[in-house]
Order: sequence, then C-alpha cells, then structure tokens
Amino acid sequence: MPAQPINLFFIIAFSFLLALVLSVYPLPMDFRWWRPEFVLVVAIYWIFFMPLTVSFLFLSALGLFQDLLEGVPFGQHSLGLVIVGYICILSYQRVRNFSLWRQSAWIFVLVGIAQLTDNWVQGMAGRPLSGIQFLYPALTSALIWPVCWVWLNRLTHSHQH
Repeated sequence: MPAQPINLFFIIAFSFLLALVLSVYPLPMDFRWWRPEFVLVVAIYWIFFMPLTVSFLFLSALGLFQDLLEGVPFGQHSLGLVIVGYICILSYQRVRNFSLWRQSAWIFVLVGIAQLTDNWVQGMAGRPLSGIQFLYPALTSALIWPVCWVWLNRLTHSHQH
C-alpha cells in the first residue's frame, strides 16, 4: 500500500517534466503562436481530478521555473498558474462531470485567462502584444485536452492497481 503514493508522485513529476520539455521544444517560427500551454494543461488535469495533489506553492515554483526556462519576465507563468489553479479549485467538482468536449471549452476559457495575464505582464515589461494572437495557445490547448486527458487518465489508472 505505501508504494501507491510514491508511484503517484513519479507520475505527476513525469507529467510536469514532459510538459516543461514540450513548452520549450523548438518549433518553426510559423507555429510559435500556436504552441499549446502544456504545463498549464497538465496542472489543470491534476487539479480537476486529484485536487489535493498540487498546491499553490508548487504552482508558483513551477511557474517561476517555467519563466526561467522560457526566458520571459519573472512571475509571468506563476501568476497565470495560480489564478487558473484557484478557479480550478472552485470549479473542479462541477467540471470533472462535464463531457470531454465541454471540458475542452472550459480549458479554452482557463488558458485564455492565463494568456491574458501573460499578455498583461508582457505589456508591463514593455513588450505589449497586439491583436488576438495571444489567444491562439488557448485554442490549441483546448484541442489537445482530450488527448492529454486520455493519456494522463490511463497513466494514472494503470499505476493505481
């Protein structure tokens, strides 16, 4: 029985490590605006389906590490992760009963909120973005949500038994 929490810890750590790698994996310039917010999507999954596994302190530290990794203003990802994490904590009981496509729509909203905070931080740093391009990652994150959900769900359930 004690091996189960250790396995869960490694699954969570592996999923976040993979998300961090995917967040900096080189893409052609034409696709840079379309990169999904992998770290945020993985955080949303763990908060929705195991809300006590990810703390706000962990989300803050994860966001700061992602800022360093991506070379963006310090605190940009932390702010988005904590705000979205708070909204997820408030809504997880309702949202995890949604269909997968309705969850995808909710992911679009949550990632859109995080992208708005990222855009605000970029503006404060003197690099404002114009247009609606900053919401493209919200769309691609919503589209990859079903794949992410299925993969993490199978990974979690295969190690619980």
